[in-house]
Amino acid sequence: MAGQNMSSKFRGCLVGSLFGDCMGAPFEGNDISSGDKLVIQRYFDRMEDPNFKGPFKKYTDDTAMMKSVAQFLIDTPEPDLKHLAELFTNEFFKQPRRGYGGSVVSVFEKLRKSKFNDIFLPSKEQFNGQGSYGNGGAMRIAPIPLYFHDDFDNMLNIAAESTKITHSNELGIHGALLQCLAVHQAFLADPNTPINVDEFCNKLLEKMKAIERSYYNDVESDSDTPYCERIKLIQKFLSTKYSDEYDDEVIRDLGNDISAFESVPTAIFCFLRAQNTIPGIKTDNIFRRTIQYAITLGGDTDTIACMAGAIAGAYLGEESINKAILQHCEKVEDIVKLADSLYAARPHDGKG
Repeated sequence: MAGQNMSSKFRGCLVGSLFGDCMGAPFEGNDISSGDKLVIQRYFDRMEDPNFKGPFKKYTDDTAMMKSVAQFLIDTPEPDLKHLAELFTNEFFKQPRRGYGGSVVSVFEKLRKSKFNDIFLPSKEQFNGQGSYGNGGAMRIAPIPLYFHDDFDNMLNIAAESTKITHSNELGIHGALLQCLAVHQAFLADPNTPINVDEFCNKLLEKMKAIERSYYNDVESDSDTPYCERIKLIQKFLSTKYSDEYDDEVIRDLGNDISAFESVPTAIFCFLRAQNTIPGIKTDNIFRRTIQYAITLGGDTDTIACMAGAIAGAYLGEESINKAILQHCEKVEDIVKLADSLYAARPHDGKG
């Protein structure tokens, strides 16, 4: 991959993550009606006008924590997870009003109180020792598959360990790994070649099968593990003819809530669904179509759109993101600089 294309994909991924977060945040927790979908269409159309003056879109904890992950990789050539825990915690106490969930706030408070003595213990104690299975690990994971794009095993290891600082339940960890794999595949894909959605899913399925079977070692060989079952469900929806009930069935079966299991597969589905036209969404831009569709599914719109945006941006690069809309998002310039710093800090492979 040429250096210019790689740099564009670094920017596209991190800016795409920010874009989805900022654009999705105003709709978080909403059930989206057919009338609301028209409102969202106009919402995007108006902001594509460079002269439109609208409310500034602030980022949430999704971007705040993604920034920390990128900075941790930039700061430490040999990733130092204690440093990451400190970055997460310091970022929270500096700007606590970014929409952090109560459980992760408790983790940060315990980490600071213990002076980071055991960075994994607070998350292990969550929910009577079961740990959190939320999507907080997945929403921030994007810098890791970029940085380790040519070091697959290290990528998965750092992705899992960084997630465990706040989410120790296997569904939360595996959800983060699935998102990591999706961003990685999109990053390696040629943006000038259309995505083969079935092939994309089959590659994810193969990789997730190895990850989940190593954890669920007693599973029968012909049985589907949790996220593998979800990937097959994505394939089913992608091959299903659109109907008036289609989106309701996606929400019911794939989900749109704050759990990793009910949101990461949905974000991947939004990216793959947007490779083709979607009824009711009027745009030829795949990146915009991805974000707009994610928002129309309602629920945890900021995080699902954030994750979908990271995948789409990693595939298409920064050129795919409409600059007029982007100017309404908070701290765009900072995220571009962060992406450039991450690109410069990556382990050099001699390929640009």
